[in-house]
Amino acid sequence: MSISIARIDHVVLNVTDMDRAIAFYREVLGCEVERTVERIGLVQMRAGACLIDLFPAKAPSETPNMDHFCVRVEPWNVDEIMAHLEKHGVDKGETVTRYGAEGDGPSIYIQDPDGNTVELKGPPVG
Repeated sequence: MSISIARIDHVVLNVTDMDRAIAFYREVLGCEVERTVERIGLVQMRAGACLIDLFPAKAPSETPNMDHFCVRVEPWNVDEIMAHLEKHGVDKGETVTRYGAEGDGPSIYIQDPDGNTVELKGPPVG
């Protein structure tokens, strides 16, 4: 088995000024706010079939502002995916339900060799 990426599900950007970021993505790129999670300050904006998630930056940083990116994996067979990751020596997190462009569904966080977090996303539940 090999992993076959179907599409990008969403990207998460750390932003220093939420209002300015929302205005940019709405006015410049035509995105609309789809969902907010006030508890953590997250704003999710619809970008075609994908989402752009805006997350408040904790502090200015010298590192890239990308928190993680998510790819939709088809077919989704968690046992085969975990075996594939293990075969390649990739540390993997547990499978949990997270919200993405298609709604709630299974996902696994992994890291690339440079420490960038990649979310592998399965189909929506229900």
